[in-house]
Amino acid sequence: MPMYVILGKFTQEGIKNIKDSPRRLEEGRKVVESLGGKIKEFYYTMGQYDFIAVAEGPSNEATMKSLFIIGSGGAVRTETLVAIPAEKAAEILKELP
Repeated sequence: MPMYVILGKFTQEGIKNIKDSPRRLEEGRKVVESLGGKIKEFYYTMGQYDFIAVAEGPSNEATMKSLFIIGSGGAVRTETLVAIPAEKAAEILKELP
């Protein structure tokens, strides 16, 4: 299943209601799971991003849909990276000319 690294920032609304963040995270987990994926890890961070999630999803389309649903709540904005496991990348690199 494809893996994703999701970099997130709280919107003004998200910061205003920061105490709701644990509840929103659980709601986000349910959304992702309803579309066949799973949030494998979640960290609150300091710096450019407010949180990082590592998730898996059945497809880019399903993952995009889950992020649209979560984002439409208005509390967060995300930037998502497709993550290729090192072993798979090594296989790809072996095939290079």
